[in-house]
Amino acid sequence: MKEFSCHKISEGLAKGEILISKDDFCFYLVDPKTGIVIEPQHCLYGKSIAGKILVFPNGKGSSVVQADGMYQLKMTGMEPKAMIIKNPDTTLVASAIIMETPLVDKAEASFYETVNDGDLAEVDAARGKIIIL
Repeated sequence: MKEFSCHKISEGLAKGEILISKDDFCFYLVDPKTGIVIEPQHCLYGKSIAGKILVFPNGKGSSVVQADGMYQLKMTGMEPKAMIIKNPDTTLVASAIIMETPLVDKAEASFYETVNDGDLAEVDAARGKIIIL
């Protein structure tokens, strides 16, 4: 078990499998029925973000498509359990708070050197902790 500090953006506690995106992320380009990324050139193309702890550098797309994409995923239960982002933007922050999805940033540099796809982790936004189990 390894513990890393982070900064809380949106409150919550979640446990799940890590899914890492090296590409910026647009929630509108995810199938809301399956949680599968449908953006052809994206590194996560064909993979599901449903129930995962999504690690990604930045959001992308307009505020409308980001918020609507997150909303559609939430309504079908295909949203990520939590998100760890390097560079949050206003739209993602507001959407995560409204959708009650834990969102953190400012993870220790060693987190990014340690974490791998498929690791089981817990995000405790209130305590500012990411724990690799």
